[in-house]
Amino acid sequence: MDERAALDALADRLPTAGDDCAVVDGLVLTTDMLHASTDFPAGTTHYTVGWRAVGASLSDVASMGAEPTATVAVYGAPTFDEQDLLAFVDGAADVCDAVDAEYVGGDLDSTSELTVVSTALGRTDDPVFRSGAEVGDAVCVTGTLGRSGAAFRRFERGDVEIANDLYQFLPRVAAGVALREHATAMMDSSDGLARSLHQLAEASGCGFAVEPPLPIDPSVDAVAADETDRLELGAFFGEDFELVCTMPKGDVARAREAVPCDLTRIGTATESGVTLDGDPLPDRGWTH
Repeated sequence: MDERAALDALADRLPTAGDDCAVVDGLVLTTDMLHASTDFPAGTTHYTVGWRAVGASLSDVASMGAEPTATVAVYGAPTFDEQDLLAFVDGAADVCDAVDAEYVGGDLDSTSELTVVSTALGRTDDPVFRSGAEVGDAVCVTGTLGRSGAAFRRFERGDVEIANDLYQFLPRVAAGVALREHATAMMDSSDGLARSLHQLAEASGCGFAVEPPLPIDPSVDAVAADETDRLELGAFFGEDFELVCTMPKGDVARAREAVPCDLTRIGTATESGVTLDGDPLPDRGWTH
């Protein structure tokens, strides 16, 4: 089974799981595992590995509308190289500094391939869950989509400097905190826009009608073969770590003023189904 099927199988045993973070007494807690074979293409620097791995967990904190406090990470590798290890820690610490969190350490282990397990802790008394969207709400997304897909293509071409830059995303912590006042449901787009919309729809018991154009990142245009490929990278590839949220239509203008990045309305919550320009939007995306 894939990751989603495994999560479905665990649902009865873990009834409080299912959001981007667990919520415990005003704290949010999340953990992520990334591997070289699936998450870090050849040419990914250890600095980028540290940034991206810890950033993934910080993105989960952001999606709950929480303020991050600290992160830790387990670094596993076949052998330990001092330069690689220090670069990893620098990347992890720098992404934390970028969102006013602190990287406080972790653990080391010998593994058959480069593997990182990161954990982030945050605070909020008013978390935003995936389950609050209501019919008629506006559907919005922060930033742009397809940046990670473009990075993968650049890695494949050997353009590793550009690829590493694209791969070092900024977790939308400030946007998540600003959206907390407006959002009825929210999650990050790590599995891709399409899959995120289906997950939000399932959690909230509604549907979404998405209307183009989507906010595709300019970096996609340099690597996409055509419009179909452009949509593939923007809507299905995943690993972008933007925030996908719903809110009352009347809140969109005020939310845009509050959020320190682009916020694009891409559709409306409906009774059922997830569509793009009137056609069914497939439920597929990043699969671990």
